[in-house]
Amino acid sequence: MNDHSSDVLILGGGVIGLSCALFLLRSGISVRVLEQGMPGNGASHGNCGTITPSHAPSLAMPGTFGMALRSILHADAPLYLNPRFDGPRLRWLLGFARHCNWRDFQRATVARAAILQRSRRLLAELIQTEGLECEFTETGVLYVYRTTKPLADDERHHAAVLDGLGVETQRLRGEDVEAMEPVLKPGVVGGLFHPGDAQLRPDRYVSQLAERVRALGGAIVSGAKIDRLDTDAKRLTHVRSTRGVFSGEQVMMALGAWTPMLGRMLGLRVPMQPGKGYSLTYTRPVRVPRRALVLREPSVCVTTWSSGYRLGSTMEFSGYAEGLNQTRLDALRRGAAAGMHEPEGAELLEEWWGWRPMCVDEVPIIGPSSRWANLHFATAHGMLGVSMSAATGELVAAQLAGTAPAIDPAPYAPARFGI
Repeated sequence: MNDHSSDVLILGGGVIGLSCALFLLRSGISVRVLEQGMPGNGASHGNCGTITPSHAPSLAMPGTFGMALRSILHADAPLYLNPRFDGPRLRWLLGFARHCNWRDFQRATVARAAILQRSRRLLAELIQTEGLECEFTETGVLYVYRTTKPLADDERHHAAVLDGLGVETQRLRGEDVEAMEPVLKPGVVGGLFHPGDAQLRPDRYVSQLAERVRALGGAIVSGAKIDRLDTDAKRLTHVRSTRGVFSGEQVMMALGAWTPMLGRMLGLRVPMQPGKGYSLTYTRPVRVPRRALVLREPSVCVTTWSSGYRLGSTMEFSGYAEGLNQTRLDALRRGAAAGMHEPEGAELLEEWWGWRPMCVDEVPIIGPSSRWANLHFATAHGMLGVSMSAATGELVAAQLAGTAPAIDPAPYAPARFGI
């Protein structure tokens, strides 16, 4: 491999780009990763690190769009739609609304379940065989409910769907949930426990992936902001960046929420929008949950590691607006305080925001472009980038190496959007 060329040039050094790089290297394919910042500093860095086959049900379902519209008046709502006008965001929202029906929900949920379940198994194997030190534990995720309506709704639309997909859900009484987690305040009416879920510390996981990519001979170029894509007929010939000019026999877009911006350089309209998420990272409180929790009504995820403690989640559609929104962070604090005896650690280590790459149909975009001969996509994983990362890397490696994939690639194909 010379200084500027490789078999596969990967644009994006988050959890998806690095997972693809690792599986490609293991298949004997040379890779170079271009990252505009530092590897893993995007949406991979500050999420709650849960590995969740239980999140297979799509967000695009009847009722979600109406909930988003009502949230315009409530800036602290778990799902918040900023009312300012933004043409691309409006087009995305209208497209998303068209997918909020039971037929598309079922199709998306089956596709998401396949990649999530495959990735859950692969992640455990990958962490063990590669010796990745990322505080991985297989203790499940517990949803906690303090009111009966959300519990009844989730038993009908969430747990019942998972039952049909073979994802285990345990229905629990309130007293059983409180006995499992003494950190919870009294008043729990019930819970849904997903024993097959797991957790890890995402920033450490991505850092370890980057180390393994380098150890296997892959190159990672940090601070490489992409300025231009050169083309010849139907191929990408060069990627021009602030760190130089690069090329690859295949070019992979693993850019997360930035994918639509690069897509426009190639005349592609990629139907994605950033869904802004937030988290607060602390030192460990004295009393911590024994497993990852989701406090359902405020939609607060609580994750504990030996090295720290995090409150996260919420979804804000504000386009590409940067920066922290203190209203959203305060909502995380209030939601945790309403449900737990000791909601925060003694020292606040980080207030964080990141853009989740949300696809209009809630299914990731993985596979060869239908418009450009040597362009491949691995993007649009929404809130589930870490959870889907290993299976995405495996699928991409199979597609580019010409081997049989472990899961059906058809539901994720870019051709469904003509890109």
